[in-house]
Amino acid sequence: MTEGRHRGAILFVVTGADEWTLNDGSKHKTGFWAEEAVVPLEVFREAGYDVTVATPGGVRPPVDEGSLAPDVVGPAERAAQLRHLVDTDPELQDPIALADADISEYDAVFVPGGHGPMEDLATDVDAGRLLIAADRAKKAIGVVCHGPAVLLAALGDDGVNVFSGRTVTCFGNAEEQQGGLADKAPWLLEDRLTHAGFKVTLGLPWTVHTQADGNLLTGQNPASSEKLAREILQRLKKQAEVAV
Repeated sequence: MTEGRHRGAILFVVTGADEWTLNDGSKHKTGFWAEEAVVPLEVFREAGYDVTVATPGGVRPPVDEGSLAPDVVGPAERAAQLRHLVDTDPELQDPIALADADISEYDAVFVPGGHGPMEDLATDVDAGRLLIAADRAKKAIGVVCHGPAVLLAALGDDGVNVFSGRTVTCFGNAEEQQGGLADKAPWLLEDRLTHAGFKVTLGLPWTVHTQADGNLLTGQNPASSEKLAREILQRLKKQAEVAV
């Protein structure tokens, strides 16, 4: 292990939904957004962290095929690389169930987006439990793009969202509109978070924008994934220095 690398563990909470139910009842093929999972995976592993992937029921997380399209990814070589990593990464191929995850075993939690989380993680009791436990333990929580839908599941015994009042960013209404799905969406993430008591900050559509509020760190869109992952690493480094 090279100097400055740390052997720790990060829990990836990933959608298990391969379809998103639209407001007319039809289904839109979805899953996790490749860049938002693979890029942070690469960043964390390069820094020496082990990664465990957890999904509802322990199902293999489906990738949103749109996130692997060459016109979305960029150079053909990068598209092929992302496809290879999505198809062969051992953690993505063999996740654990959210119900079996113990937050005490991890240094941080990371939640990639894609529309999948709006279908399942937004109401997943186990996902909410893990986030609440991570927050109480002051562990870093990183959530990107549509991933903040998972925050909606973090309800206390009184039914109130534990994270209500915190400042976050997410995939905004303007980006959803420009992406062509806003009019078909059963709800918009920016609106739902605001209604739940979150303070939502946004950069210009498709630009890199992150937001930190205590141990909760969020990224606006796919382009924000790497910056968010590196900010989590910085947070973990500071925590490790304090602990020494």
